Amino acid sequence: QVQLAESGGGLVQPGGSLRLSCAASGRTFRSYLMGWFRQAPGKEREFVAAISWSCGSTYYGDSVKGRFTISRNNTKNTFDLQMNSLKPEDTAVYYCARRPLDSATWDSWGQGTQITVSS
Repeated sequence: QVQLAESGGGLVQPGGSLRLSCAASGRTFRSYLMGWFRQAPGKEREFVAAISWSCGSTYYGDSVKGRFTISRNNTKNTFDLQMNSLKPEDTAVYYCARRPLDSATWDSWGQGTQITVSS
């Protein structure tokens, strides 16, 4: 069974930074994309960032380009989301997820961690 778990959420002031981490247990990630999504109250789930486990290629949603950075640690089987220049609009529950390379479906999800950006 694949299990994903987020850590690092919390409260931060506008302009501040936070770093999220997602730890995984189970099968190797070589054939997967690993990603981050977020969902604010009353809004649909939004793609934030993803990374190819094997080659390290990265992808970002338009709203976070230039501010967020996704990275992986193949030894620890973790991947991180460094969030800089945070805005109140970034307030949401953030989820890490997995997508097989031969699928369009994100098939495994963490339970989420709350990020609140406020003065």
